[in-house]
Amino acid sequence: MTHPHNESPLNPLPPVVIALFLVIVGLEVVFNLGARGLIGGPQAVGWRLGTLERFAFSAEIFAWMRESGRWPIEHVMRFVSYPFVHASFTHALFAGVMLLALGKMVGEVMGSLAVLLLFFVSAAGGALVYALLVGSSTPLIGAYPAVYGLIGGFTYLLWLRLGQLGEKQMRAFTLIGFLLVIQLIFGLLFGANAEWVADLAGFVIGFAMSTLLVPGGWAKLVDRLRQRN
Repeated sequence: MTHPHNESPLNPLPPVVIALFLVIVGLEVVFNLGARGLIGGPQAVGWRLGTLERFAFSAEIFAWMRESGRWPIEHVMRFVSYPFVHASFTHALFAGVMLLALGKMVGEVMGSLAVLLLFFVSAAGGALVYALLVGSSTPLIGAYPAVYGLIGGFTYLLWLRLGQLGEKQMRAFTLIGFLLVIQLIFGLLFGANAEWVADLAGFVIGFAMSTLLVPGGWAKLVDRLRQRN
């Protein structure tokens, strides 16, 4: 039996969260080492650009697939590959830190599978909404729509907790409100960016999915459907 004084004061991160973080940051380390000529030779300077061209989500390519009825796997995979490529190390680092924090909190309650579902479904859904509503020629990159899906999961957990405590549940939306205000301020200062549409869509998808992914959520849905019938 482990002695209480020997237990770590910090709960370990879920393995899937660590894995996602390592892929995101690991790619950035490779890109930066290549850009400095430390690995890969002269061609390594273009590794980031080549990866963006291959894995970033493109609304224009999506429109072509819809019109042509052709869905090549190398383009369909862009829905879930774009969260792993970023514009810079700083861009990736902020996403990685948010992923660690939110993935830990959501994973401890919902489990590792739920974290994966929230991450990838929110990423794909955010890209789809971005393509349908914005249709910009600017590629969509970065883990932020996926991370916002985890924010949606965290928000739902907080919403449930506040309800159990008899407090105002709208307080659960403080974090997403704060982040959207920050994005608005940055947009006004440095130019508008339509990527917030994908981020917000990721949040909504994550929040909605969490009603089923939270422990007992699916059973509650089944009970409600049976009561209506």
